[in-house]
Amino acid sequence: METSFANQEAIIVFTHGNTAELDAIVKAIKNAGYEPSFISKEPDTDDDTIQALHSLLVLKRKVVVSTVLSACILIVVHWNKLGIFEISRHLSFILQLLLTVPVLFWAGGRIYKGAWSKALRKTMDMDTLIALGTGAALLYSLVATFIPNLLAGSGIEVDVYYDTAAIIITLILLGKYLEDKARKGTSEAISKLLGLQAKTACVIRKGEETTIPIASVQVGDIVLVRPGEKIPVDGILIEGSSSVNESMITGESIPVSKHSGDTVIGATINETGSFKMKATNVGSHTMLAHIIDTVKKAQASKAPIQRMADRVSGIFVPIVILIAVVTFGIWVAFGGAFTTALVAAVSVLIIACPCALGIATPTAVMVGTGKGAENGILIKDASALENAHKVTAVVFDKTGTLTEGKPRITDIMMAEGATEADVLPSVLAIEKLSEHPLARAIVQYCKKKKLQERDVVDFQAHRGEGVSAIVNGIPVLVGTSHFLEKKGVLHSAELDEKAKGLERNGKTVVFVATGGKTDAIIAIADTLKESAIETVRRLKNLGIEPIMITGDNEGTAKAIAEQAGIERFFARVLPEEKAEKIKELQNEGKIVAMAGDGINDAPALVQANIGIAMGSGTDIAMESAGMTLLKGDIGKILQALKLSKDTMRTIKQNLFWAFAYNVIGIPVAAGVLYPFTGALLSPIVASAAMSFSSISVVLNSLRLKKINL
Repeated sequence: METSFANQEAIIVFTHGNTAELDAIVKAIKNAGYEPSFISKEPDTDDDTIQALHSLLVLKRKVVVSTVLSACILIVVHWNKLGIFEISRHLSFILQLLLTVPVLFWAGGRIYKGAWSKALRKTMDMDTLIALGTGAALLYSLVATFIPNLLAGSGIEVDVYYDTAAIIITLILLGKYLEDKARKGTSEAISKLLGLQAKTACVIRKGEETTIPIASVQVGDIVLVRPGEKIPVDGILIEGSSSVNESMITGESIPVSKHSGDTVIGATINETGSFKMKATNVGSHTMLAHIIDTVKKAQASKAPIQRMADRVSGIFVPIVILIAVVTFGIWVAFGGAFTTALVAAVSVLIIACPCALGIATPTAVMVGTGKGAENGILIKDASALENAHKVTAVVFDKTGTLTEGKPRITDIMMAEGATEADVLPSVLAIEKLSEHPLARAIVQYCKKKKLQERDVVDFQAHRGEGVSAIVNGIPVLVGTSHFLEKKGVLHSAELDEKAKGLERNGKTVVFVATGGKTDAIIAIADTLKESAIETVRRLKNLGIEPIMITGDNEGTAKAIAEQAGIERFFARVLPEEKAEKIKELQNEGKIVAMAGDGINDAPALVQANIGIAMGSGTDIAMESAGMTLLKGDIGKILQALKLSKDTMRTIKQNLFWAFAYNVIGIPVAAGVLYPFTGALLSPIVASAAMSFSSISVVLNSLRLKKINL
């Protein structure tokens, strides 16, 4: 079950096949005062928007009716002062009662129903305080209306407080309406994302073009996309070429050229040519659906700081009720009128409603995660958003994170007696079976040579070291110098010296051995990302230590680190050792963020205090990380840190004012200023102040939408 106060929803996933249990769940939800609905996993902007607008419209209608009825009650209260004709005191009470009932039990029915359901479960919340306060006013007024002698005989002034109860409910509903209307702005990120998706797709089935709803597109469908259209689903280009605006993912408005074999993302815009694509991800499996789901989960997640507010709220309501009882008792004990004591107790109950405390954190988290999504920073949970500003060290994986991750061959040097024609076909045959980025660069180079294929058996990948196989009956090794040493391969002093020179220039050197001796070295270079040097410099200025981690040898690692401006780095780190290096840094007292993009980075991303995945990387890396940079631009790390800092500042402001409001408001409502002012705080003023406190928290959170990252 996932709950989100900010989204005003709780999602229950029911997987059991017993319908009786499902009926029991539905019944329990209804008994708690809520109306359950069944939802689809597919993102649906229309249904969500219509439902939200309908709820807001219903609430607005209740506010309008309550306001009109409350105004009528005030007219009845002061009717005789109008001088038209007089009505009796008893008739005035009856008319006020008739006008008050719809306000309390139709417009404010949810409040009383919620309080009652909480009472049955022996819990309390803000509804409890409102129901007790207005209920006390109503009960006293009913006695004054129908059994006045009971009060008169006790020497208590007979009066009614129907107007107080009605106006309190009206003001609370008005505050709720304004709060919900303002809160709509906090969910704009999801609304904007939902609005990006196409409604229909033109698919080619049995040779004919057919326009169908996007929900009907299936994996494997051939989809025709024309200029100016939104790409309906994720897929691969199979015919044609075009320029695609991918700003919804990358934040960059410059179109990206797409050709046969390139991937395209659903909801991006095809700008120029027509093309055919094969659908690979549809419905809830598209990148857009994944982004929406991640943003929703982040907004529903609970930041660690919220636990403090939850603990306070858990004991707050009983304490407030106790304060109200004590307030009532003190006023009566010291000779105050019964009505005075009642007004003070009701004011305490009303002004102390902890709704501002309850929404202080989730509203800020909701706006913060939405702001991140708009800027290409996908935040998986609220704890990542909270902890990011505490980071003292950022560890960068080299390939694909600090560098472009698109290595190319720059040099091939052969040992004496060996030729490219003899060695490279074997290298191509073995590297075709590897998934390493360096292997892809070698394969791409060798294919251009149009080399003859060779048979491969007994292929083995040695993580972080290299690959081995039998090619045309001869053992072949491709990997690091250390890997070849472990396998007992004879070294070539000449190639070793040349390799050191290449590594000093920041190139990765791969050794090739056939038949037990080194035949060649292949130098591969991967350029730094444009934003790498600037990002490292700015991190240092913030007092955050940049660190690089790589499986490359010491020489290559040092050269790349120096280019980026990084002093500390870890070289020759095997994939399974990366998490251990993160743990070492944490043992030094550092709060570590790990930025990576590969499957082998996943354990380190989990181990780090904050895992940051590149959107251009693997799904496993993105699932393991707390944040994903959709464009893969490490410069976004700085924006994420700033967003975290601004969000936490907003949360602390919200909590401070929520606490301060109650610290000041409760004593004032109890009457501590009465000796100086000669008057008590009206319950009506208390309810207005309570509503304003909630609205102010939402408005303060909305300021996050205006920050520059």
